[in-house]
Amino acid sequence: MRILVVGINYAPDLIGVPKYTTELCEALVSFGHDVRVVTAPPYYPAWRIPEAYRSWFYRTETINGVVVTRSPIYVPRKPSGARRLIHHASFALTSLWPVVSGALRWRPDVVFSVAPSLMSASLSARIARQVGALSWLHLQDFEVDAAFDLGLLGNRRLRAPMIAVEQRILKSFDCVSTISPQMIDRLVSKGVDREKIHEIRNWTDTNQITPGDRLTHFRQKLNLDASHFVALYSGTMSNKQGLELIIEAARSVELTDPKLRFVICGDGPHKAILQELAAGLTNVAFLELQTGDRFAALLNMADVHLIPQKAEAADLVLPSKLGSIFATGRPVIVMAKPGTGLSDEVEGAGLIIPPGDPVALAAAMRKLAGNSELCDTLGRNARAMALSRWDKTAILDKLQLALTTSSELKTSAQLTPNEGLVRTHRHPS
Repeated sequence: MRILVVGINYAPDLIGVPKYTTELCEALVSFGHDVRVVTAPPYYPAWRIPEAYRSWFYRTETINGVVVTRSPIYVPRKPSGARRLIHHASFALTSLWPVVSGALRWRPDVVFSVAPSLMSASLSARIARQVGALSWLHLQDFEVDAAFDLGLLGNRRLRAPMIAVEQRILKSFDCVSTISPQMIDRLVSKGVDREKIHEIRNWTDTNQITPGDRLTHFRQKLNLDASHFVALYSGTMSNKQGLELIIEAARSVELTDPKLRFVICGDGPHKAILQELAAGLTNVAFLELQTGDRFAALLNMADVHLIPQKAEAADLVLPSKLGSIFATGRPVIVMAKPGTGLSDEVEGAGLIIPPGDPVALAAAMRKLAGNSELCDTLGRNARAMALSRWDKTAILDKLQLALTTSSELKTSAQLTPNEGLVRTHRHPS
């Protein structure tokens, strides 16, 4: 098939949404499909475009068999709620030309849009209808709900009209996929037909990330030995994760439990604030973003992984890092309310504590540090979950089948009865 993918994030950014969009496109090429992408220059998670990509002109390159067109975009240095809206609006505007012209000339079989950003997604559904292609929306998070629930947008009068627009966009696609059962339920509550919805969770390469020795070079770099019990957070550093709770927990145990150590790895707009909060603490260390083999070594350095989360973020997103954490065979401490998607996902593979509670975080650290048998049991369960629920090959095979089947059904529905019979005879499914 010819597949046109529209999404604001792509390689060389390889954390969060860009990682999965890139791996999806490259997998589709490996399956034999012709894939073209309309995206923005790299900027995430630092919210800064590298010098080599700074331009107000369109640029096209081929990356591992995928033809990538980059539209110029506004990237705020400090991404507030209002600036994020302008940021997404700029991509919706500048991507208009390559999406429309590419679709009309190339005539794709599938127009696949990744959200964020919903602003550009609305164009994808329209252009798919114009060329008779299957329109597919893959929803990584609920932008509108997150913006208001997490305080990124403060004008509550905007919420109702923005949700109404969101619902129209969601309903305009032939198929919608998202990454957890709870997010599927939220889509249904927004009026999306359940028969249109597919669960395609963010995967992990369980062959690349495996349980390994804790004494990696990262421990040496941070002057940590086998006696230290290390808790790791790795990912984006923005104001929605509640990472300041890790700093508070570290401060509470610095003197009483000197063997407990906290490592925060990654990049993002909140990093400088976190470093300032941690100034003077001897049990907190920061590392730069790690990718590839270094990422696997980083994860294995940890005795336990941390996923702090504000209560307002419950079921707005299922953290994609969870699959990689599970693959290492290490336990995880998550902040989640009972009954949320995150809580259900982690049950049996980690400890679940209330959101926003640094005292509970410190207590959970002490519990695991003093009970190696519990750590081993939770870690084994975590690895089993990675293999059964998060395996990259299985999930991408599932998506490939769903795309192909849905496209064939749409094509058959557009043919006359006689044409449909001929097509079925020539290309049995």
